[in-house]
Amino acid sequence: MDRTNSPGVPVPQARVQGPVIAPGQRVKVSVPGTTANLGPGYDCLGLALGLRDTLTVTTTAETGVKVDIEGEGAGCLPTDAHHLVARTILARWADAGAAPAGLRLHAHNVIPHGRGLGSSAAAIVSGLAAADALLPETLRRDLIEREPLFAAAARLEGHPDNVAPAVYGALTLSLQDGHGASSTALELDASILPVVAIPDTELSTRMARSLLPGTVAHGVAAANGAHVGLLVHALAGHPELLLTATEDRLHQDQRAPAMPASAELISRLRAAGHAAVVSGAGPTVLVLATSAEEADTVVELISAAGAAGRNPESVSTAVTWRVLMPGIDLTGVRVESH
Repeated sequence: MDRTNSPGVPVPQARVQGPVIAPGQRVKVSVPGTTANLGPGYDCLGLALGLRDTLTVTTTAETGVKVDIEGEGAGCLPTDAHHLVARTILARWADAGAAPAGLRLHAHNVIPHGRGLGSSAAAIVSGLAAADALLPETLRRDLIEREPLFAAAARLEGHPDNVAPAVYGALTLSLQDGHGASSTALELDASILPVVAIPDTELSTRMARSLLPGTVAHGVAAANGAHVGLLVHALAGHPELLLTATEDRLHQDQRAPAMPASAELISRLRAAGHAAVVSGAGPTVLVLATSAEEADTVVELISAAGAAGRNPESVSTAVTWRVLMPGIDLTGVRVESH
């Protein structure tokens, strides 16, 4: 559902000769938005947020794909077989050797696009889950055991940090090597309340990644690794350590020129003692608050930073911030009916 970071999922061109997807089926899938990295956990840490996109897929006897989009991305995203969800469904069916039915998709999108909140991961996960639910039973993956769904989504997305919490929910630690992707659930202190400040500007993941250097010094890598370890410890039960634990050396400063307002807001919030970081590739700002009182204070600080004319020399006044306290999603992808 993300036009700015559209993974390389092909549109199958040739009609597959195999079992036909039965027309007249209907499946409803919902997937949470996600925030990745959490500061130093580059490409490995992810957290599911209480923002859910809902996808309804109906198979028809007619050929072709029609997509109806409500909410985020309406009027901007493709409404045919080039839509990322449609491409994902058709690619999964082709891999399974099944001949596709016609498709009617209704996407109710809540996750903002191009903001570092996992909209493309949600699209891929929802497409794969719907595709399997609609396959003949002998060709389906087990949607109760989620590992195959996660592995397939990580391959299509290209990195596992967003798809893992989208599939499993809550807090995840993932890795990817020559054998594929794997993920594990981490403990998460119940006091942690995410606050997200979403600017009215977008940034593609491709652009954000292009700003990163090809190599880093050993000292930088060692320091960042130490902060990742401390962050896992802080998230599990020592939230008083979050400000120090969320310090990053690998990607945030390098990406700051592409999102100056976000970088400035993070600097202000951290100076005030709050664990503020870039959400994913940005430009959304994530704060890991540890109480309702701190979350309210963070919201006030963001509102003050974005007040027009408060500081004419501040780049943060050049954007409008939409502030949400979405909560944490604990369940991940849900196939709600079919």
